[in-house]
Amino acid sequence: MRIFGAVLFAATVALVAGPAAAQMQTPNINLLQDAPSKTPEEREQDALKDKAYRDSLKKIADDKASNDPCGTVRSTDAPKAAAPAKPKTKTGSTSN
Repeated sequence: MRIFGAVLFAATVALVAGPAAAQMQTPNINLLQDAPSKTPEEREQDALKDKAYRDSLKKIADDKASNDPCGTVRSTDAPKAAAPAKPKTKTGSTSN
C-alpha cells in the first residue's frame, strides 16, 4: 500500500511539474513589430488633432433635463398613509 501511495505521489508531482517546466522553456517572442518613430510633422499633426478633439468635447451641451418619461404624470406630493383597516366582523349567528 505504501508503494502505491509513493507511485501516486510521484505521478502527481510529474503531472504538476510538467506544464510549469514547459512554461519556463518558451522563448520570449514578440509578435508586434517595432513601429517607426514619428517625425516632428506627424507629432504636430497629432497634437492638433488632440486639441480639436478636446475642443469638440467642450462644445457638447450638458443634458440637465430628466430622462423620466412619466415625470409629468406623477404627482410631487408625498404619498398619503393608508387608512387603518377595519376589523372584520362575522355575519350571521352560530348558535342554534
